[in-house]
Amino acid sequence: MSGQGIDRRAFVRALPALGSAAATQAAQTGAVGTLVIDPTPLFDISPWLYMQFMEPLGATDSSVEAAWDYDKDDWRLDFVEATRDLAPDVVRFGGLYSRHYKWREGIGPASKRPSIRNYFWGGKETNRVGTHEFVDYCRRVGAEPLYCVNFLADGEQRFHNTPEGDRTADAREAADWVSYANDPGNAERRKNGAANPLNIRLWQIGNETSYGEATFSREQSIQHTIEFARAMRQRDPSIQLIGWGDRHKKTEDLWAGELLKQAGEHIDMVAIHLMGQSPKRPDTVLKGLRYQKEPERAWEELLELSNNVETRVKELEDVIIASGLKKGIAVTEGHLSLAPHNANPILAEWLTAAYHARSLNIYQRHGALVKIATAADFQGNRWTVNALTLQTPRGITYPMPVGSIARLFKRYNGKQGVAVSSAPSGLDIAASRADNRIYLHVANLNYRGSVEAAFAVKGKAIQGGRVVAIAPDDLRQYVGLDQPGAFKPKETALAAGPAPKWTFPAGSVSAVELELSVV
Repeated sequence: MSGQGIDRRAFVRALPALGSAAATQAAQTGAVGTLVIDPTPLFDISPWLYMQFMEPLGATDSSVEAAWDYDKDDWRLDFVEATRDLAPDVVRFGGLYSRHYKWREGIGPASKRPSIRNYFWGGKETNRVGTHEFVDYCRRVGAEPLYCVNFLADGEQRFHNTPEGDRTADAREAADWVSYANDPGNAERRKNGAANPLNIRLWQIGNETSYGEATFSREQSIQHTIEFARAMRQRDPSIQLIGWGDRHKKTEDLWAGELLKQAGEHIDMVAIHLMGQSPKRPDTVLKGLRYQKEPERAWEELLELSNNVETRVKELEDVIIASGLKKGIAVTEGHLSLAPHNANPILAEWLTAAYHARSLNIYQRHGALVKIATAADFQGNRWTVNALTLQTPRGITYPMPVGSIARLFKRYNGKQGVAVSSAPSGLDIAASRADNRIYLHVANLNYRGSVEAAFAVKGKAIQGGRVVAIAPDDLRQYVGLDQPGAFKPKETALAAGPAPKWTFPAGSVSAVELELSVV
């Protein structure tokens, strides 16, 4: 997979022009206050870019169980509708839970499926949501399903001998899953009521395999990746495979280079995770409730953390380009990691907006290689790192700030990435186009102070447009059951004129749509 029709090395050299705040401050070429877009297409934006990540989290956060309506024996309608509104391109099922997940326990009559222990997150899982239910959910909300397979438990030996038996799964079991899902004549699937293939195209091999000493070594992981890929592709050559290539937690060694060297022909994308975004300052206010006394400093620290997102993506990008292979990047998990673990209340406040908007913009600006990305966990009833929060045991599902931003950017986006030639300082921008429309994802990184911009498109006349913005007066505005629609965006038509203007309020996140003359 790759961006079509571009020289990757030339593209990476041109990345600063795509709209990062640092670049626009350092190299403005247009008039002060003018936001200039070069409409020349640079790459195709992946149809899978906006991903959400679903994992059964047991006693820690009800997540999957909380999303199932046992009275109706179906997905909760409010959850389905909220997801459809969020409009993710892909929903991934897996995570650490995949290390002991046996897919056959989640098919067949629900009454005969065993409950199993959740070894990572505590409690038990009912297996009420299995392959059929998950794929059905994805089809209902318009998302592509992505499964993370049990990759021999990523090498964790403890899963060979558990009270429930051997919880590891080999390459044949993964291949059988592909056949079950995609083989038109698979008898087992047809027996379970699905005459037509489920057509699961996206599969991940390995999840956080490099994150400890109990898992595979790099060499073991690569050899097993080749084994799994061959077995799975033999069943369906059309599937897209994602291999694990992130850093080792202790040595900081990035596995991607050796993965591509040895197994590059067998995979389509390299996976990394970016959920380890933790505060760097020794006196950080991003711990517990300290941020409430110094919200502006919290805003600044979060922007510092967003720099690491760019660094990590660029690091992997350089490795892929150096390999000479046309492979993509898949950020299959990624969220802020703040204490208390995954439950800091700041994530319900707009103070996190600039971090989340900038992260999503980084992924799209690097869209020649980034094919799948997420900035949150998906759904739950306790963690604040989720895109959607479910009221339990029943009620409503509402978007957290990161979910509101992902929704805004996904709904107002083009098909091809384009460059921002110049822009006022303080704005972080990702630009795209579709036919005669230009789309801008704009985050005002200033905690205080609005930024005014006049829009211009090189060689084109603007005949109209609109701005859809989330711009709370107080950046400590929060979302909750008492105000679930706190971050509903507001749409405003741009005033007519050859160079329409807009003022981006402090801390706002906006989607701008410019209609170009067809002359």
